[in-house]
Amino acid sequence: MIDPWSSAILNYEKLIREFGIRPFQDLLVNLEDPPLLMRRGIIFGHRDYGKIIKAIREKNSFAVVTGMMPSGKMHIGHKLIVDQLVWYQEKGADIYIPIADMESYSARGIDFEESRKLAIEEYITNYIALGMDPKNKNLHIYLQSKNKIVSDLAYKLARKVNLNEMKAIYGFNGSTNIAHHYVPLIQVADILHPQLKEFEGPEPTVVPVGPDQDPHIRLTRDISERFQKKYGFITPSSTYHRFITGLTGKKMSSSNPKTAIFLSDSPEVALKKLKSAKTGGRDSLEEQKRLGGVPDDCVVYEMLLYHLLESDVELKKTYQNCLEGNIMCGECKNKATVMIKNFFIALGQKRKSSKKSAKKLLNHD
Repeated sequence: MIDPWSSAILNYEKLIREFGIRPFQDLLVNLEDPPLLMRRGIIFGHRDYGKIIKAIREKNSFAVVTGMMPSGKMHIGHKLIVDQLVWYQEKGADIYIPIADMESYSARGIDFEESRKLAIEEYITNYIALGMDPKNKNLHIYLQSKNKIVSDLAYKLARKVNLNEMKAIYGFNGSTNIAHHYVPLIQVADILHPQLKEFEGPEPTVVPVGPDQDPHIRLTRDISERFQKKYGFITPSSTYHRFITGLTGKKMSSSNPKTAIFLSDSPEVALKKLKSAKTGGRDSLEEQKRLGGVPDDCVVYEMLLYHLLESDVELKKTYQNCLEGNIMCGECKNKATVMIKNFFIALGQKRKSSKKSAKKLLNHD
């Protein structure tokens, strides 16, 4: 069982074997210009993504839905979702971003006003600073608690879901509050409501998520089929991306500051954090020259892989040089820290100019 609210590191291969997620690598030949995350295997799995490829190829309408739960500061791992949204905007997708203030309240105990503030000042500001176009007419950002269409649809969908099913999917027990039981149905409605006639649906829909969110996808797909006759829903697709490793070697998490580089960090702080990150080096320089490093177990290399190094050729060269002992950890780390400092200098400037646009998107001038 997968818990969408825990911070466990998941076995990606096991997910593919046991939960019916298909390898994304098989689809790359069908995409003309796959983005970095797809090319490098960071997006590793999918459900029914062929529908989305077809829509992109034929320039037909399709939707992308990905929520943000405002429960803390955004870290650099969260950038993975934004990078995907930017690419999908370029492909002409209808983008829907529900702000999961109801989930934040039920699962984390964060009140609605605090969620709204976090969403504007932290999440939406960073989304825009990272390249999302706030003026795109196909962009829809809303608070779950304020969207009547979503809440009405969730109530109707709940008619065909029982408590035993929710327990089987999420492991809910007698101590789980009732609000928490209901919130997954709000998320199902978030994903399905772009297909309603009011939004010129149905249309193919993809939900890019981390693998811990797959229970929501499975529930949504099941419910969409139960209501297919009534609403004409097209069963939603999904993609799954790997989590970025935290600075200590564990999963990067906002609730554990020692593991994370936050998007609001200054360039100097981000640089200092990366300098302290776990590497895949050997116990001594002599041993590393003889045996080579272990880039697959290196947080610094992973930062290059996910975020900092655009050139696939240069990335492959860095990987091989590490593996063969031709480059030492200090040299690689120095190179990466220069890159991350420059990235955060640019991001900090963009964040300042993005705050006004973030307020406007939620009508909070």
